[in-house]
Amino acid sequence: MNGADTAWIIVATALVLFMTLPGLSLFYGGLVRARNVLSVFMHCYAIACVMSVVWFMLGYSIAFGDGNALWGGLGKAFLQGIDAETTSGTLPEVLFFAFQMTFAIITPALIVGAFVERANFTWVILFSALWLLVCYAPVTHWIWGGGMLSDGGIFGEIGARDFAGGIVVHETAGLAALVIAVMLGSRRDRTKPPHNPGYVMIGASMLWVGWFGFNGGSQLAADGGAAMALTVTHISAATASITWAAWERIKYGKSSLVGIVTGTIAGLASVTPASGFVGPVEALIIGAVAGVLCQEAVNLVRNRLVIDDTLDVFAVHGVGGIFGTIMIAVFGEASFVAQLGSLAIVGVFTVVVTFVLAKLVGMIVPMRVDHETEETGLDLAQHGERAYDHVS
Repeated sequence: MNGADTAWIIVATALVLFMTLPGLSLFYGGLVRARNVLSVFMHCYAIACVMSVVWFMLGYSIAFGDGNALWGGLGKAFLQGIDAETTSGTLPEVLFFAFQMTFAIITPALIVGAFVERANFTWVILFSALWLLVCYAPVTHWIWGGGMLSDGGIFGEIGARDFAGGIVVHETAGLAALVIAVMLGSRRDRTKPPHNPGYVMIGASMLWVGWFGFNGGSQLAADGGAAMALTVTHISAATASITWAAWERIKYGKSSLVGIVTGTIAGLASVTPASGFVGPVEALIIGAVAGVLCQEAVNLVRNRLVIDDTLDVFAVHGVGGIFGTIMIAVFGEASFVAQLGSLAIVGVFTVVVTFVLAKLVGMIVPMRVDHETEETGLDLAQHGERAYDHVS
């Protein structure tokens, strides 16, 4: 057990939780109409609570247990056999559990952006809990838990390279979001602008800061690798913000606040899988491309495919994560076969599992709220509260 490594990962764990609470909540909440902002906060907060318990009960064991190539088994369910002295590398294993728990929280929380303003709260929580166990945890095991896509797996001695979640987090969340958006159908009114761009900017800023723990912490050590991961994360985010804003100005004549901060998230998501394998120049290239690529993906999904992935989860996180995963091979730090093969396997698995789970949970509780609730707003109809009282 190493004291410096332990101290850094304690900080990184707090930073990653900070990404969801309150970063993602504010980022997503500002993008919806005023009548639905509390429902977004509620989704993110409740997911953080429920996923923590589900990860403790079964998720961690499925992801990091001593099972087989497909899943980790249930030997570590409820943290059996793990105490304060049990180690994982140079860390207390209970800290490694907690760090990975924050990833298990933010991944289903990312999906929230696809169905805001129309999804039934009960369906959201039940689906998220099952999706964590049936989709996220097995994929985590395949990539990070010594499973079939890691070194020595089906791609040979050198398996998939995914430093902090391009496949595990961003591809799975992005594809799941796209599937659910298609299944739910469009909102009845897609014309309303974000009710509070200020919230969006504040939330994005919190995500940016928290991402230092997300990527830098994934080194699982307080060393130069963590410092480099943190640095390249920042460079990619800054560059993608600039290229997104510049591309907006070229196309529309103006650069928006919501646009530039969305570019930040695109740069962060894109560099995530590569952050442990590339240097500053490569990060600059990744960010420069991501700002344009993800913006065009938004236009493709919204306008050409006419899919109401409300807050562009697939276009920003999914496309960004996939792009960054491929760039590891482009820069010679991974095998194209392993990277593309892993993306394909996880992609098909995620789409199938998400569709089946969404249907099954929809047989228990409705996926979508009724027309009157959607018109009234989910805040009042589902939670009995309003975000703003303009009379008092």
